[in-house]
Amino acid sequence: MKITEIMSSPPITGTLDDFLSEVKEMLAVNNIKHLVIIEEGKLMGVLSERDLLLAISPYVNSNVYTTRDLATLNQRVGQIVERHPLYLDDQSELEDAIDMFDKNHISCIPIVDADFVPVGVVTKSDIIRFYNKKRA
Repeated sequence: MKITEIMSSPPITGTLDDFLSEVKEMLAVNNIKHLVIIEEGKLMGVLSERDLLLAISPYVNSNVYTTRDLATLNQRVGQIVERHPLYLDDQSELEDAIDMFDKNHISCIPIVDADFVPVGVVTKSDIIRFYNKKRA
């Protein structure tokens, strides 16, 4: 089975110049845990909700925050994103994604076309959902 059959598409994307405050909002509004980072339309990285939480102050959403805590939201994606992520092309099979998840400590795989443009995202949850539907 082709990975394109279960991927979420199109991917929600951001850029290296986006502020973490913007990314925090994008993740919340779209109810997602991974943001595909692009530069000139090509895959550059993936920013996870976990990456974001590690980069911003835990006091940001509390009533004891300081100016310094709020300043953590003014960092740009390019300061914290992991560049050159693992990825699969849009001709890959579901088994390729399962192998990649099994051999690496990742929770999201961007799917790119022949021009390295992101066309989708596959998460472990997508695979579990697929197999649960198949069993029902």
